[in-house]
Amino acid sequence: MSKLVEEFNEYRSRMNEKLLADNNKIVKRIFNLDTNAYAEGALDVKTKELLGLVASTVLRCDDCIKYHLETSYKEGVTKEEMMEAMGIATLVGGTIVIPHLRRAYEFWEALESNASI
Repeated sequence: MSKLVEEFNEYRSRMNEKLLADNNKIVKRIFNLDTNAYAEGALDVKTKELLGLVASTVLRCDDCIKYHLETSYKEGVTKEEMMEAMGIATLVGGTIVIPHLRRAYEFWEALESNASI
């Protein structure tokens, strides 16, 4: 597995466990709401993940972008679909999101390199 992807997932898992173990009702409810919001509904999971990716890019949250990139990749989003969504995010967010676009592209390449192993 790509070191970039592995480090992100390890850190995210470790810190999520710590946060949830703290037993804060508000934090637990937000985590639950997030999980349920991305479940299959009127929109399929793939579409919801692309929406999350665009919103995360516009909001400039690199961790969120990585999460949605990986989940989108697992849902079968193609590189072309991802880049089209990122194009919309860059249009909406403006040139300030270009550094996030660069890191997103790098992370996508890391996801692709995992698949070829």
